[in-house]
Amino acid sequence: MKGIVDPGAALGASLFGGVFTFPVMVAHRDALEHNIATLAAFTREYGLTFAPHAKTTMSPELTGAQLAAGAWGLTVATPSQALTLREFGVPRIVLANQVFDPAGLTALAAELAGDPAFEFLCFVDSVAGVEALSRHAGARPFRVLAELGHEGGRGGSRTLAQLLEVASAAQAAEGVELAGVAGYEGSLGSAEEVRAYLRRLLEALEHLRVRDPILSVGGSQWFDVIGRELAACQARVMLRSGAYVSHDDGYYRERTPYTRIDGELRAALEIWAHVLSVPEPGLAVVGFGKRDAPFDEGLPIPRGAVADATVLKVQDQHAVLRLAPGSPVKPGDLVSFGISHPCTAFDKWRVIPVVDEEYVVVDLINTFF
Repeated sequence: MKGIVDPGAALGASLFGGVFTFPVMVAHRDALEHNIATLAAFTREYGLTFAPHAKTTMSPELTGAQLAAGAWGLTVATPSQALTLREFGVPRIVLANQVFDPAGLTALAAELAGDPAFEFLCFVDSVAGVEALSRHAGARPFRVLAELGHEGGRGGSRTLAQLLEVASAAQAAEGVELAGVAGYEGSLGSAEEVRAYLRRLLEALEHLRVRDPILSVGGSQWFDVIGRELAACQARVMLRSGAYVSHDDGYYRERTPYTRIDGELRAALEIWAHVLSVPEPGLAVVGFGKRDAPFDEGLPIPRGAVADATVLKVQDQHAVLRLAPGSPVKPGDLVSFGISHPCTAFDKWRVIPVVDEEYVVVDLINTFF
């Protein structure tokens, strides 16, 4: 197994005691626990329903901890992810996309029919999407949120008129039940843009005749603005932030709302690998690469003995570093790195050791991508 010689001997072992192969990615227990508690407290303070995005981790251990901390349910991006979470025993799921997958919809309809307690929501942003849900609905209807997007964004109707057309189709369709409005503000660049977008979502909600409506928003960059702007909203406001659970040393460290409000999130993930070569002065090759660390939203961040180095590029199995002048780094050194963008970190590892302050393994995180 990648990173672990003997899973049965991992618990209680030192990360550096011979049970683990390198590279290996670890998660720090204190950071995970702190982050989960921090967002749980934030959502309670602002009266938000919390359905954190599970696509970040796809881990029964972490999703279970989020539910235990008070999350209402969990969010996913695909039917297969929803079905995986059902295997974890998750009772409430939001699928934050429009769905056309026939096999996925048939399986989800069967889940609804087979478990009266199972709650499921998904997005629609077209009449065709409503019709697809209607064709595959079973004994219980698919509850949907009409998605309103914004220019340059991803899904969602671009105008109020388009959204109302979709909402009307959902209210008229067999096997479909309109539950409210959804949006995604994470790709917007400023607080003022986010506030303007939230006002459009509220306007859309006012036009719907829905009992106990839901207004769902998501993202890990602007939940402070969401909390303030929607505090007095009459709908049930559902937040879908997911990357917070591990945070990072790059993309989200620079963009977290905790650069604007009191409190903090802590980077939980760390990669350890050996220096394989110092082929010329000031240059080092380290034994991890694209198969081990995310690289889509920033390169890994050197820590510890290489904290003053710069990652120049990441290849399939190698990272190339520019060392600081006079660096003592040599072949065989074991060095560490933080990551940037956790949503493409967990999927590279089937098992992630959880370590305490002394790098003793206290738990294992399993992932199912």
